[in-house]
Amino acid sequence: MTRRVYVSKHFTQTSQMSQTIRLGAVQAEPVWLDLQGTVQKTIKIIQDAGQKGINVLGFPEVWIPGYPWNIWTQSVPQNLQMAHTYMANSLSRSSPEMASIRAAVKAARLFVVLGYSERDGGSIYMAQSSISADGTIVSHRRKIKPTHVERTVWGDGYVAGSLTSVADTPFGRVGALCCFEHYQPLLRYYQYSLGEQIHVASWPAFFEVPKGSGWPYQGSPTASLLASRFMALEGQCFVIVSTQVVKEENLDSMHLRESGVTDKAGGGFSMIYGPDGKELVEALAPDEEGILQADIVLSDIDFSKALIDPVGQYSRPDMLSLLVNAKEGKHVVEK
Repeated sequence: MTRRVYVSKHFTQTSQMSQTIRLGAVQAEPVWLDLQGTVQKTIKIIQDAGQKGINVLGFPEVWIPGYPWNIWTQSVPQNLQMAHTYMANSLSRSSPEMASIRAAVKAARLFVVLGYSERDGGSIYMAQSSISADGTIVSHRRKIKPTHVERTVWGDGYVAGSLTSVADTPFGRVGALCCFEHYQPLLRYYQYSLGEQIHVASWPAFFEVPKGSGWPYQGSPTASLLASRFMALEGQCFVIVSTQVVKEENLDSMHLRESGVTDKAGGGFSMIYGPDGKELVEALAPDEEGILQADIVLSDIDFSKALIDPVGQYSRPDMLSLLVNAKEGKHVVEK
């Protein structure tokens, strides 16, 4: 079953459009391959964000239990033990650890988009859960197609939940995508059609490409920021870019030095963009941990929408439209 998508009309109350909203972008190092350690660090970051008065907080891709760079720097056989440990330290959506995170969100009274490796039975997925200020998971998605060697670790996202990531919140319509999903034009367009106003772009740690390394430019902080910034420009939404950091003492465990990916701590490139693509904050150093924050007003989106609205006055649905399959597939169908 398919359905043809043109434009979804979403109306936001005038009071919401004019209120000041504080956005937060996490840039931090996980406690690598350690579920309990990273959950505790997550709770501390959420508490800190609450004290700072942040309303919408974005975490990096698979923040829990960290993005394992080993998958790029070693072979699949070499990573068998790592993958086993990684699965054991992935987070279940229904678990005491998630309950603790949800309780922290409720106490801090903010909206969080949490990136994590989700364990579901005998499989893991690159997930993002949107948690409301009352501690409820109001939206849950999985990366629809893990990138390249990521497919040796994580499974594809399921249909319905992985597409409908935009949620109504007291702070506007908030959605999210992971990493290279920002290079998928049809997926971006679907986000815009859902009336997304605040977008969380979750990324792992990336490092500037060494000359002669052969590493593709797409996997650099510069290219990743361009993709995130274009999401703001194309969709006229505020974009929270959240990234991981790798400290000096953890470079060798992921073979980053010996493989020539980087010879120094870094990987962070968090940023917050306005709906016209403007930088709203000063970046942290690539190896620095912290929460970037920016105060925004949703009505500023109208300035950019008046110029170009790809799912409104600047579209031609009679000529070009997006076909979406929203029907969930089943592993077992009983008649």
